[in-house]
Amino acid sequence: MLAAGSGTALAAPSAAALSRFDNGSFEYPLAPVNSFATLAAGQSLGPWKVGSGSVDLIGAGFWQAAEGNQSVDLNGTQPGAVGQTFTTTAGRAYTVTYALAANPGGGPALKTGRVLIDGQNVQDFSFDSTGKTMANMGYIRRQVTFVAGGPSTTLGFASTVAGAWGPVVDDVQVRVSCGCGD
Repeated sequence: MLAAGSGTALAAPSAAALSRFDNGSFEYPLAPVNSFATLAAGQSLGPWKVGSGSVDLIGAGFWQAAEGNQSVDLNGTQPGAVGQTFTTTAGRAYTVTYALAANPGGGPALKTGRVLIDGQNVQDFSFDSTGKTMANMGYIRRQVTFVAGGPSTTLGFASTVAGAWGPVVDDVQVRVSCGCGD
């Protein structure tokens, strides 16, 4: 469900205009407080685009966010995927870190998904929601490193579990991996 009047807030910059990774905590557009907005393939969450299925942008107060006030359930009414394209340098290594949890509202308890770089699976992930609550989501930190193949890269997250309760992603960060002891 989309909040009344929020349609214009869902516009995203074009991939060509986006030069840096942005909105890793899914803080804009604003989802309804204590609720969520379901977005379908082709719709945008700021610089993120829903690539398939549907996702839920979780508003402040609905459940615990890892960082900020909002997060994304990768299953809206069905398994979904989100992606963001940003400028990279070919041959340079980048490290993606993210907070992972799962929607505790329904089964199955084990929620699964993938991290995608330019559409290719670079990491499978899973999270067991057993014993987790909306007030204590139990986020864990995950990371994966990739080498950019060109001047831009699309980072994506996709659910691989059926139903309307999926893996939850928040606090996504991308950093250059210099390998120089920093």
